[in-house]
Amino acid sequence: MPAYGESNVPEALYVSLTDSVRRLVDTTIRSQSDCGAILSAKAKIDSAADELSHSLIPGSFGIQPAADGRSRTWGNAVIGLRNALAPPLVVHHEPGGGVWAEVSLGAAYEGPAGHVHGGICALLLDHVLAATAHKPGRPAVTGTLTVRYEAGTRLGPLRAEAHIDRIEGAKTFAVGHLATPEGVTVRAEGVFFHPRTSSQQV
Repeated sequence: MPAYGESNVPEALYVSLTDSVRRLVDTTIRSQSDCGAILSAKAKIDSAADELSHSLIPGSFGIQPAADGRSRTWGNAVIGLRNALAPPLVVHHEPGGGVWAEVSLGAAYEGPAGHVHGGICALLLDHVLAATAHKPGRPAVTGTLTVRYEAGTRLGPLRAEAHIDRIEGAKTFAVGHLATPEGVTVRAEGVFFHPRTSSQQV
């Protein structure tokens, strides 16, 4: 067995597994199968969970180094490659400092009928705004986040955008929005900073 934090499993296989679980979540919500089919499916799901439980990371996934020097945040609730709860979001960085991401949200993210839960909207915007202040090896954390809901956000394709408004000392002020094909539905502004490292605290 590989050492903790290492794996001989191809990354693409983890992606495929997570996609299957994500499909299962969506199907579980929308299925109208009868009792027999549900009991049969439950037995298979429990069996699969037991099989995958033979070797588990203790606690959460956290941040683990990859062989190529990247950091793996595969358990992250927004971008986690192995987290079926994550949409997942892929954040693109523009040369001018702006960031954007496009994603399609289905039944698993519903709040009001046919619409994205407001907390999910805030989650996506928190991550995208924080990405404007991200530095290699030093992710930004949220100090404050203010969200304004201007319209219902329908399930389906969404685009999130953000840019830096200003920087004051250690604080980065960012603004952004979430939009459907019909237009902007949620706007946000936030303050982000980089936690001090142990060497800086000495």
